Amino acid sequence: MLQLRPNCECCNRDLPPDSGQALICSFECTFCVDCGTQALQMRCPNCSGELLQRPRRPAAMLVQYPASTERVLKQGGCAKTA
Repeated sequence: MLQLRPNCECCNRDLPPDSGQALICSFECTFCVDCGTQALQMRCPNCSGELLQRPRRPAAMLVQYPASTERVLKQGGCAKTA
């Protein structure tokens, strides 16, 4: 089950579980759309995997299966790769 991490690993922007602005790789590294498209060019800086829109968990299911509260942040943010 996806962790639904609460923030962008680059800029620390809040990404609530219902956000359409969250991108993830296959390892669930989480980034906002701005960082993912501009700085990362849709590639995860941790594993080089592609970044895709994170699915949203229905609100009723969040009660039983809550999103993660653990914030993950890359030290120094994400350097622009362009």
